[in-house]
Amino acid sequence: MKKQASLVSAPTDQITVLLADDHPVFRKSLRELVELEEDIDVVGEATNGREVVELNQSLQPEVIIMDMAMPLLNGLEATELIRETHPKTRVIMLSANSDPEYIEQAMLCGASGYLIKQSSAQFLAKGIREVQKGNTFFSASISRELRGECRIIFGKGELVKRTMAQMG
Repeated sequence: MKKQASLVSAPTDQITVLLADDHPVFRKSLRELVELEEDIDVVGEATNGREVVELNQSLQPEVIIMDMAMPLLNGLEATELIRETHPKTRVIMLSANSDPEYIEQAMLCGASGYLIKQSSAQFLAKGIREVQKGNTFFSASISRELRGECRIIFGKGELVKRTMAQMG
């Protein structure tokens, strides 16, 4: 007699996420949005930069959603410390500011992504999944701006000129 195959599917791996934002109402809303996703598990919440660094050490999440403006250590400082001690941890910076200088600073500090707080909720889960895979992820408006800047640089051959100047 043949055994029937089980209809129960194997459990999927959960992406572990730590939320860091100093505004309790926003953080609660963020948690509720993330917890709607079956493959994402919120393992903790931090209210300031020092706390997120400490929780990262003990919880070791795969992805941190990090508010840029927090007390004690801002998101940039906390990201730098986290990336120095846990280089596999991915950080998505979350900010109300879409100024290119802020985005550049976040990337230089080791962030893997940058989301504008006004972004659609669907981008949050997509961003978490992408950075967990090792990719970068930006809000749609930032991606469009970066694409335009790349076209300008590549169109003028500035990248090749810079590379040649560095080599020469």
